Amino acid sequence: MIKDPFARLNLDREVLTVSQLNGRARVLLEDVFSHIWVEGEISNLARPASGHIYFTLKDSGAQVRCALFRQNAQRVRQALKDGLAVKVRGKVSLFEGRGDYQLILDTVEPAGDGALRLAFEALKEKLSSEGLFSSERKSPLPAHPQHIGIVSSPTGAVIRDIISVFRRRAPQVKLTLIPTAVQGREAITQIVRALQLADSRGFDAIILARGGGSLEDLWCFNEEAVARAVDACVTPIVSAVGHETDVSISDFVADVRAPTPSAAAELLAPDSGDLLRRLETLQRRLVMRMQGRLAHDRLRLDGLARRLRHPGERLRQQAQRLDDLDMRMRRAFEQRLIGRRHRLEQLQTRLAGQHPGRVLAMLKQRLDALAQRLPRAMGEQLKTRQRLLQGQMQTLHVVSPLATLGRGYSILLDDHGQAIRSAEQTRTGQRLKARLGDGELDVRVEDNHLTPVTLSLLD
Repeated sequence: MIKDPFARLNLDREVLTVSQLNGRARVLLEDVFSHIWVEGEISNLARPASGHIYFTLKDSGAQVRCALFRQNAQRVRQALKDGLAVKVRGKVSLFEGRGDYQLILDTVEPAGDGALRLAFEALKEKLSSEGLFSSERKSPLPAHPQHIGIVSSPTGAVIRDIISVFRRRAPQVKLTLIPTAVQGREAITQIVRALQLADSRGFDAIILARGGGSLEDLWCFNEEAVARAVDACVTPIVSAVGHETDVSISDFVADVRAPTPSAAAELLAPDSGDLLRRLETLQRRLVMRMQGRLAHDRLRLDGLARRLRHPGERLRQQAQRLDDLDMRMRRAFEQRLIGRRHRLEQLQTRLAGQHPGRVLAMLKQRLDALAQRLPRAMGEQLKTRQRLLQGQMQTLHVVSPLATLGRGYSILLDDHGQAIRSAEQTRTGQRLKARLGDGELDVRVEDNHLTPVTLSLLD
């Protein structure tokens, strides 16, 4: 193995074999031109049974041989043919067996505004006009996340790099992988589903990550369905797709773009060392602030203590005043009691002079006298009333119709109990009631003699 392809030949005029020369030339070319883009036109295209693709890339003044091995050839979307203008990416190498200078390719895409580039720009312009890239739609990343979701492939260096960064900077943060394919047509549906699942899990933030690759490899992150799924996420999302130079539609829609998956992890992983140093600084500031506050309060307390009278002295004064009030209250109570007692004696003397027994005796004598007069007055009044009643009964009997009935007369009454005083009040066939001195009779009017009677002359 040649360690330094730039090593000069020694003074002894080292002689190289052809194999050594081609080997050193290959290493030199691959080291200097390890990752370059070249544009030209395809000619002499060959597809052997091995699956590799060989062709010549030329322009108006020169040409170079190109080799696209099977693994990379399977990722090329467009059909390659002679005369097609393309842009290729790869490294400059040397086929040592023939000493042929060639390009070993990993990416082939249409030259100029190729199909994918045109699709990329069209979708970018469409989503930008809808406002999906505006800063107003971006959510800030949490300063101290506790649980982060990672939407990426479960295999490969990406997930290991992210875990390594969090283990080093913030081992307390919990990571959850939402696995998905990150390349090919089937990856679009899986990425959309994974983003929806991650957004529903309540993570503090989401990392959408994939390693580097060609435009075709990263194309699933340029699909409209994936872009709209990223925009629909309520959870803050960091897009880390490809290398630093790779840009995808998902990067524009996401809240934050990270150049690499490791950089995305560093954005969300607070450095424990920085946090500890900040905590120590805050702790020192807190101690100094507390010491200053205590010193200030101590001075204020000393000033108040000098102005403060001892509570014992005030208590003694209050106790003395309380004793004085107690003695004054007792003297006032005794004086008031003596006055009330004297007033009671006066009232008792007056009450004895107006004892109700004397009044009751006088009233009893009067009651006895009235009790004796009452029966006599009632008997006399009763006799007077009896005599008056008898006289009125005799007078009533004289004018009473019953007396008239007793002499043989009767009273005719109609159905309503009204007395019949005239024949005109009757009609032929009417039933009347005759009231006698003793009993009643039912009678019928045969003729009231008010209507002339017609007699037949022949009878």
